[in-house]
Amino acid sequence: MADVLVIGAGPAGLSAAIACAKHGLSVRVVDEFYRSGGRLLGQLHQEPDGTWWNGIDEAVRLDQEARSAGVEISSGISVYNVNRIEKGWAVSTTAGEIHTPMLLLATGASETAVPVPGWTLPGCMSIGAAQVMTNVQRVRVGQRGVVIGVNILSVAISRELQLAGINVDRMILPPSSVVTGHAGNPQAVMRSLLRVAHLAPSPFIRWGSQLMKSHWMQRLGVSLYPAKGFSMWDIPIQLRTGALEIVGSKQVEGVRVARITPDGQPIPGTEEVIPADFVCIAGGLSPLAELAAIAGCPFAYVPSLGGHVPIHDERMRTPLPALFVAGNITGIESAKVAIAQGSLAGLSIASTHGTLTDQSLIQQAILQVEYVRQKATIQFHPEISAGRAMLGQMAAECMGI
Repeated sequence: MADVLVIGAGPAGLSAAIACAKHGLSVRVVDEFYRSGGRLLGQLHQEPDGTWWNGIDEAVRLDQEARSAGVEISSGISVYNVNRIEKGWAVSTTAGEIHTPMLLLATGASETAVPVPGWTLPGCMSIGAAQVMTNVQRVRVGQRGVVIGVNILSVAISRELQLAGINVDRMILPPSSVVTGHAGNPQAVMRSLLRVAHLAPSPFIRWGSQLMKSHWMQRLGVSLYPAKGFSMWDIPIQLRTGALEIVGSKQVEGVRVARITPDGQPIPGTEEVIPADFVCIAGGLSPLAELAAIAGCPFAYVPSLGGHVPIHDERMRTPLPALFVAGNITGIESAKVAIAQGSLAGLSIASTHGTLTDQSLIQQAILQVEYVRQKATIQFHPEISAGRAMLGQMAAECMGI
């Protein structure tokens, strides 16, 4: 029996395992995918300084470092239940039951694709599925595609598809409805895009984004937004075009669209069909926290962190004894933040177990997480720091600290 069981072999889980192993703990990591790395495996983007972030290389580095430190990594294993026992946790997996004194949940995030009429046609997929097929499986998703849903995730992945030689014809908004929420509202989408304008290759777009800080300027910007949209990396982003339905007989053949008003309503008489052989639907990410719920961990709903997250303190401890969390299960942020959180969680586990000799390392790790967060190239939600502060207050009340 290992001292620590880590569920999830993504950036947070692997980093935590390395930190634990370096401080004298035996560690086992389980993950349902056939190789470690998590969402790192699909990531490829250029940083503002011109360097490239290659997620596959980073995943290989973390995997090799973990194995060199003596971490046991078991792939292809699904976890479906966790129970508190006298001396830790009993974890039910497809490879049998595992008992462990210390448990870390680093399960990451799940993707939500907003429903669009025709979305069950072959050739229609989530934007995350297209990323995995392209960057991990090396499968071409199609020749010409349309991305429905404009957000930070879809813009980044559309760029990755383009780098792989796939033609992303344009990015448009989903139908405006109760289900799609702000995703179908041009002004709300514009606000979200302003947070990644610094990544735009065009100096004009970067300069223009600085003029769009006020609410009324954003309304004006949406009203004057050109029909053909603005291009990032030659991919037209059309905030005034909305999808009505995905069309095709046996597979995707196109998308019926219409011009939309600034509040997302279709304008009659502007309908047309855009030819396409694949469609990617982007709805965003939310913490994958079901195992924490099964364990009995209390939750908080924090929109700026992506939804419901398990309550935890700045040391990544939950109110439940010997249960820790790290990575996107705690809120949707970048892989670099997840790595920093994982290292912090590993130190916290070692401290709880009594093998951490230098307690100052924990405070250094807490500061490192905040530093990486502030320097993050991509932030998925606004007001992350405020959300973290609110969660910290709730954790203090819940845990009596």
